[in-house]
Parts: sequence; C-alpha cells; structure tokens
Amino acid sequence: MHIHAMSDHSNPHTLSGAALEQRFAELDQFLLEHQALWRPRPFVHYPTLPWETDHPELAHWLRQQSLEHADSAHNQPHQLKGAPDPFPQLAATAARLSQLGAHPQTATTSIPARLSNGIPGRKWEQINAFSRSLHFAHPPTHWLDWCSGKGHLGRLLARDGAQLTCLEHDDELVRSGQQLSGKLGIPAQHIQQDVLSADASLQLKTAHTPVALHACGELHTRLLQLASAANCTQLAIAPCCYNRISTQHYQPLSQQAQQSALILDIDDLGLPLSETVTAGARVKRHRDQSMAWRLGFDLLQRELRGENSYLSTPSLPAAYLDKSFDVFCKDLAKLKELPEPNTQNWPALEQLGWQRLAVVRNLELLRNIFRRPLELWLLLDRALYLEASGYQVKLGTFCAYEQSPRNLLLLAERN
Repeated sequence: MHIHAMSDHSNPHTLSGAALEQRFAELDQFLLEHQALWRPRPFVHYPTLPWETDHPELAHWLRQQSLEHADSAHNQPHQLKGAPDPFPQLAATAARLSQLGAHPQTATTSIPARLSNGIPGRKWEQINAFSRSLHFAHPPTHWLDWCSGKGHLGRLLARDGAQLTCLEHDDELVRSGQQLSGKLGIPAQHIQQDVLSADASLQLKTAHTPVALHACGELHTRLLQLASAANCTQLAIAPCCYNRISTQHYQPLSQQAQQSALILDIDDLGLPLSETVTAGARVKRHRDQSMAWRLGFDLLQRELRGENSYLSTPSLPAAYLDKSFDVFCKDLAKLKELPEPNTQNWPALEQLGWQRLAVVRNLELLRNIFRRPLELWLLLDRALYLEASGYQVKLGTFCAYEQSPRNLLLLAERN
C-alpha cells in the first residue's frame, strides 16, 4: 500500500476504461474548487497568503509549528494530526482521489549481475520495477528506449533477444551506451537524436514498443504524439518533471483537459515535484540554509527596492553558501542590480530568514495535499489522449513511493 492511499481501502485498482474519464472529472472539479489554496506559493507571498483571511484558525495553527514539524509531515501531509478545518477534510478527499493500484509485477527471474554494474542502487531498483510492470497482450519484439541515457533500461528489457534501439541526445552517453551494449553482448543500436527536433518522427516504426522512464516534460509528451502518429502498437511511460516545457502555460493533450477551466503555469506544474524523499542530512542542511538565507534576502530586497513584492533570483552555486550571510546578501543584491545594502543587523535578518522558513514550510503543507491529485490529473490527461488515439490504457504505480515519488506508469496497447 502506498502512503498516498488511505488505509480504509483494500487493494485499489489500476485505472482503465471509463474509470479514467470519471477520475479525471472528479480531480478536475477538486483542483478547480480549491485552487485558491494550492496556487499561491508561501515562499513568494509576504507577509500573508490570500487564503489566510478565509481560514484564520488553520493559518494561525500552521504558523505556530516548528521546522521539524513541517519536515516530518512534508511527504505525508494527509497524515497530519491536529490541524484545524478544512485541512482534515481536504486531506481525506485528496487521498481518496489519489487512490491508485499497482501494476502487477512479473516474478523476478534471475537477472545477470553484469546488467546492473555501475548503476546506482536506487536507479537500478526503479529500472527493475519498471521492466517487471510491462504486461502487454503481445510480447514486444523491438524495444525503443526513449531518452535512453546509456540504455540501461533497454538492455534489461532486450536481454532475452528482442531488438533494441536507444535514442539519446547526449553524444557522450550514446558512445558509452554503445560500448556497454557491445561489452554485454546485447545487439543494440544507439542513435544520437534530439527527440524534440522535426526528424525525430523518422525514428519511430509501428513495430516499436517505446519505453520512457522519467523522461522530462516535453520529452515524454512528444513521445506520446509521435508514437500514436506512427501507430506503435504498445508503449510504456513513467513521466517526470512536468514543468520542463518551453511555453509559459501547460498545453493539454486530451479533449477533456482542453475543455477544463484549469489553466496551469510552470509554477503550478512544479507542485508535484516538491517532495524530497532521498536527500541525505548534508543535502538537506544545505537546502534549508539556502532557503532560509533567500527568505532573509527577500526581506532585504523588499526594503532596497521599496516594493513589497517577490523578486525571483537564480539558483546559485553551492559556493555561495560557504560565505557569510551578509556577503551572500550583498552578492545577490549586486547580481540583481539593487542598491548596495546599508548597515544592517545581519544576525537578526538571518534569524528572521530561519523563522520564515519554518512558517513557509508549514504553510506549504496545505499546498502539498494537492500534489498527488495534480500529478494524477496530468497523467490522466495523457491517458485520455492515448485512449482517443485508439489505445487501451492502464494507469497504476510501478514501484514503491520510497524508491521514487514519480512512480506512476502509463501502459498503452492497441487492439
């Protein structure tokens, strides 16, 4: 059972057929009805969020909690205890709408150890779980590993003799992949290809079974479009990074999503990606410091500009955090061409940054309830698009949430 599921349901199913459209409609209504709660980002709104006037008791309660409290609830906001209304009701609805079963997995046959050589443990777990979830009515004869990197997934799938083509943009990865395939005795063709360019369509044949594990944004939506145009009989895709798009707003694929009143921008699309499951203590310390310092700088820049609005700043090299807080702020002010900060009480400002971090993280718990519903809405948009293109689609999870929060897999097959 995944932690996104509520415990009073036994064995949720993968979604297919009419259930896809029905769930999409429910999620669409839920997200639209409560967008005033999940759209505003606590990091950029100061001093208060628009929804706080409607829910003063909840806002006050969240603002009183510690940073540790926010961290412990971060990945499981629906299990938060003691939060005032409407938090529990929203959390229960979100959990119900996020119910999704796992794809059945084939039993692990013994996999030659050499196939996993040089692949980090967690990555190998994901690849393995993905490959064991691919149940098609007809066994694939030619795998197409889309945005393949070195082709680890493709090689695992093609180890029993099916053909394999790997498409990858990065020359270096193409070369290493071809070498690895040769060394492991798997006859694979590794091709250098920008999958977003016009000639990418030439790489897809009807006989191909395209697979994409964690291809970002437009890289995977492009595959859905090209694969259905090429009449590929089967495909399997586990999307990632929905916000990696070249337009300011999300371009829905299905008719149902195109008719929805929900208009998503790049910031909205980042919401499903905001979990941190795998960070070690050092990474987490660094991230907290970076955010606390940015929140301190945010107070300073409002003063320097004489304008109470957020100013976006670029992501900075880690070396910035090795300096003292005052140097960090001065460097950032210079970078954004702001007036030089005059004498400040730097320790007090830094302290305010840390206090704001605790507040921001706790206020984010309300937003986080909507993470999975929004991700599922996006996946169902893809599923309904494939259904309209003549595929039978199954949507379910392929690995434990702890192995990857991006654990949703779309399987599509033409009759």
